[in-house]
Amino acid sequence: MKNKYFSILDTLKENETVDTNINDRVLVIDGLNTFIRSWAVSPATNDDGIHVGAIIGFLKSLAYSIKLVRPTRVIIIFDGKGGSQKRKKMFSGYKEGRAFRSNLNRRMKFDDPADEQKNMSMQMSRVMDYLNSLPVQTHVAHQVEADDVIAYCAKQALPKSKVTIMSTDKDFLQLVNNRISVYSPTKKKMYTPASLSEEYEGIRPENFIMYRMIDGDKSDNIDGVRGFGLKTLLKVCPDLVDRPMSLKEVVDSDKRLSDDLEKLKRNFELMQLSEVVISGNTKSSVLTMLQEDSNSLNKLNLQSMFLEDRMSGAIPNFDVWLRETWTTLNYHGKKSKI
Repeated sequence: MKNKYFSILDTLKENETVDTNINDRVLVIDGLNTFIRSWAVSPATNDDGIHVGAIIGFLKSLAYSIKLVRPTRVIIIFDGKGGSQKRKKMFSGYKEGRAFRSNLNRRMKFDDPADEQKNMSMQMSRVMDYLNSLPVQTHVAHQVEADDVIAYCAKQALPKSKVTIMSTDKDFLQLVNNRISVYSPTKKKMYTPASLSEEYEGIRPENFIMYRMIDGDKSDNIDGVRGFGLKTLLKVCPDLVDRPMSLKEVVDSDKRLSDDLEKLKRNFELMQLSEVVISGNTKSSVLTMLQEDSNSLNKLNLQSMFLEDRMSGAIPNFDVWLRETWTTLNYHGKKSKI
């Protein structure tokens, strides 16, 4: 009883001292990245033996990041239809042959690929239902990749906010600066300018895109320059540690790079997120979303959905989880409406 009492007091103290600006600390989440990771990794089933790992994993991952970052606002960006078309026009092989592979042991529980896909679609739809009852905002990006929208939010649309991006996608690391951090949920690591440089041999965050364009990205079928890893790159181009560098300066540092100039230009355009090219309509829809209120916490809806989905034991101490994770965030949303 005492622990519960003190927990309530702590929550009240937090609410008394929260910042008045909802955009002070914004957590921007790569929605599809989080969903697929949860679906593949979590073997959780409900009381009827139906796989609900994506739902539970998504909610738990979201809650963990909120406790870690303590944001004043949470925005979750999902990929919509036709997002890859722009980059496919640049490079027809972009994401070609990309296949999602689930955990082999769990895959065996599905009757066939169609059953697996049906379950995945059901869980995605249900995740959206849950998010509608939590104090967050969701945005589905059509005809543009979620990466571009996330980058636009962090760099242009929220220029004064402290922004944390949650994703396992390394492309976001090029955005890291004193205002923008990237949290990798698989590594459980927060990337700041210092931690990024420490992990990647001292390279400056603004030069990280140079390393990426040379290294390539197997997950997106973007090939790099063979035999040119980070250590080799820094050996021929040590200034990447000391100052911002242009693509031309990096390519001119070694003949092997200049021989692959056209490929590197292509890779840069495919991978760079600092100056995203998106339509005016997309920008307008993002700015409109940022002017709208977050959802309010709807405890009754959440409890009802957990019962409907027969996930009563999925989150122990459900009331405590709601209070400790969502109360302060909900308070920020309500305060912004005053």
